Amino acid sequence: MHISERETGLPDTIMGQLIKIAAEDKSVISLGAGEPDFPAPPKIVAYTKKIAGDCSHYSPPEGRMELREAITRKARKENRILCSPDDVIVTSGSQEALLLASAAVLDVSEQVIIPDPSFLGYVPMLEMLNIFPVYSQSNEDFELDPDAMAKKITSKTEAILINTPSNPTGGVYSRKTLEEIAEIAIQHDLYVFSDEAYEKIVYEGKHVSIGSLNGMQEHVATFQTFSKSFAMCGYRLGYVIAPPEMTQAMKKLHIYSTISAPTISQILGVKALTETAYANKMVKEYDRRRKMIVHRLNSMGLPTKMPKGAFYTFSDITSFSASSRQFSLDLLKKKKLAVVPGIEFGPGGEGYIRCSYATAYQKIEKAMDRLEEFLKNDFSL
Repeated sequence: MHISERETGLPDTIMGQLIKIAAEDKSVISLGAGEPDFPAPPKIVAYTKKIAGDCSHYSPPEGRMELREAITRKARKENRILCSPDDVIVTSGSQEALLLASAAVLDVSEQVIIPDPSFLGYVPMLEMLNIFPVYSQSNEDFELDPDAMAKKITSKTEAILINTPSNPTGGVYSRKTLEEIAEIAIQHDLYVFSDEAYEKIVYEGKHVSIGSLNGMQEHVATFQTFSKSFAMCGYRLGYVIAPPEMTQAMKKLHIYSTISAPTISQILGVKALTETAYANKMVKEYDRRRKMIVHRLNSMGLPTKMPKGAFYTFSDITSFSASSRQFSLDLLKKKKLAVVPGIEFGPGGEGYIRCSYATAYQKIEKAMDRLEEFLKNDFSL
């Protein structure tokens, strides 16, 4: 049976293997999860049961008007992005929005600059469309370095993709860095794809949307989601705020992909946008876990920067191993602890492991005990 070159050319990932093992072996503690361990807000759960029977029809490809209006109000108030409902496309998670936007404005063989390291889904997504991802190094704060990035721009470069707060590093881009990236984008007439899935999960400083900066309205596509901020991963609801030409093209493409985001999720999304207190409650608990896990990791000789956002730590393991993949597999086999090797996130991630603290505080404590035992037994810590 024939398998396409498109599929066989995609990179292999250990993530699926880790998820499968953690799901099947209950003795495994997983710090690999990229989703909140909190349930959806109670009001959303209750409302889901109430309206479930009334949501059996498709929604418009661009999304239901009441949700797009609610997103517009939220974006203007919280993100300072000037937009209208016509600038919003609602999708089945923000990953679908990224895929549709890439298909809408990027042609075969064109290039997109992405941070190294960065979310492991970016490269396969672009390569499926025969678009070339170009890694550019991050600075010591895990931001895309503007000077290094500018040197990567060629005649084929069409877009810059940034992720703030960042998966896998927990870095949050400063306004200064965003302004420098914006200046480069305007100078070279490039799109900026700004993945802001973790926008509400920030501990230090304030999240800034690059789409709010002067002169960027026609250059930026802002991708946000209900998955992280409202613990609604399974509802599959995200959106993009973009220039009208892009959203019109995405609307057309959406008909040929999923047609629309789930109707029930869109109705619930309107209600979720009022649940800011719930999001704040989650962040407060993540912050407690963050401080504990960073302290433990550093105390056992794994240098770890305090993440400013999201719910991940990114720890340097080079004092113990040159291979993040082998380190992670050995840790899983010997101590039943799942972490994600840094190489999964690009060449710049080699020598690191990512730990998610979107799991119970007590489990994280046990996980750190297992990690410390692993280092002592195998590396004479």
